[in-house]
Amino acid sequence: MLSEDMEKAKLIPITKPGKEDKADPSKYRPISLINVGGKVLEKLLINRIMHYLYTNDFLNHNQYGFTPTKSTTDAAMVVKEFAEEGLRQGLITILVSLDVKGAFDAAWWPSILKKLQDFKCPMNLYNLTKSYLSQRTAVMTTYTIKVAKEVSSASPQGSCCGPGLRNIQYNSLLNLAFKKQTKVIAFADDLLIAVKAESVREAENITNLELNKVTIWAQNKKLTFNEQKSKAMIISRMRRKEDKEISIYINNKMLEQVQTMKYLGSIIDSKLNFREHIIHISSKCNKLIHALTKSAKLSWGLSHAALHTIYKGKILPVLLYGEPVWTEALKKECNKTVYNRVQRIINIKIAKAFRTTSNEAVSTLTGLTPVVIKAEEAAKLYNIMRHRQAYEIDHEVQPKDWLHPADTVKVTEQLDEQDIQIYTDGSKSGHGVRAGIAIFIQNELAHQSRYTLHNRCSNNQAEQLEIDKALEIIGKLHINDNVPRSATVHTDSRITLQSLQNTITTTI
Repeated sequence: MLSEDMEKAKLIPITKPGKEDKADPSKYRPISLINVGGKVLEKLLINRIMHYLYTNDFLNHNQYGFTPTKSTTDAAMVVKEFAEEGLRQGLITILVSLDVKGAFDAAWWPSILKKLQDFKCPMNLYNLTKSYLSQRTAVMTTYTIKVAKEVSSASPQGSCCGPGLRNIQYNSLLNLAFKKQTKVIAFADDLLIAVKAESVREAENITNLELNKVTIWAQNKKLTFNEQKSKAMIISRMRRKEDKEISIYINNKMLEQVQTMKYLGSIIDSKLNFREHIIHISSKCNKLIHALTKSAKLSWGLSHAALHTIYKGKILPVLLYGEPVWTEALKKECNKTVYNRVQRIINIKIAKAFRTTSNEAVSTLTGLTPVVIKAEEAAKLYNIMRHRQAYEIDHEVQPKDWLHPADTVKVTEQLDEQDIQIYTDGSKSGHGVRAGIAIFIQNELAHQSRYTLHNRCSNNQAEQLEIDKALEIIGKLHINDNVPRSATVHTDSRITLQSLQNTITTTI
């Protein structure tokens, strides 16, 4: 049995931004404060459960939320590629974005426990999860009263295991028998259904059939979709005589049809040209820049260095967010002009220059790379990392290949002298990225090699490559039987040693 403190959460209601009606309970975020022991237990428990599920490949690959090596950009890219394929084939694509009503309250514990049974989760983890979810109590204290209530469902906001348990619950939804022209993508509880067909009416009928499956699943899992926040949209660039008004239903209520849909921070429009996204992001950044102008005058206020830091730390990340999704939009001069105008304003403030100064001149004065070039660089880097194995560069280990959370790599900086000594060194300079290895057996040089890495690689990557290569080489060397099979690796890279000791590190 768990201690009572571990099963008790202190509720702190925080008002949601822009929600003035404080009498409505849905206007608050009930943040749950759990004691340290409970949080540690949650983290240990969910790490072991997810390791079991990843190792056996039980989770659907279309779940992108709270999933290692996946991001919002990956999910948005899948939606974009699905819609682009439909456009190339001359098909109609319907996107339906579904919003779960009370997402954090929608975690039905019996359903989660049933899924763990279906996955044949180890009994020690299943029993611990069942015990942890039983007899839980939420306590809220105000100035005058204290209310305690037993909780039998929901995922506390602030819980370590909540996201993982919700992914387990939504896994059965992604595994429903959808039609081949249907794509279902989930990011945590944000669900998007994409359907393509040869005509509007065919796509509409298929979409309603798929939503009927989703509705039945939701009823069985005690979930409810918010019809007011759920939207439907048609993507097509062809001029068709048929009516493009569609009737898409969820819970027997028709969803609103829109021309633009915001999905994971990217605005998708009905033509898939991302013009609305470019305008929205530039407007957002312009408001921030104009707010800075009040304290960035010619002779006083924020300095060049401060404005430079604000641009790189706040404005540029907003401009480049999700760039691989809408990179094609910047090939149009009208969109380039919008983005260049944003950078021109901040460049003038950083350089303290006149408004008539050309954009090229202020970019040279500030030393900032043009934002369009930075966007192209971000898109190319994403594509390289997305297909990193083809480029033979460092890549993230897939979760199914991760070590068990209880297994760690033990590294000591001082070892007894062994008969096999491995010396590694790496460097990065204007001449490139180099790595070198020297192996001595009983004080005699047995092997020596050098490697040249791509200029994109870092010095730390060179250091890590040396150790990996040295271990490969030593297994192939001819070593006399009288030499002990133990070796000392000498490296001056403290980051490499810390990475080996960190079990969360998943890059090789």
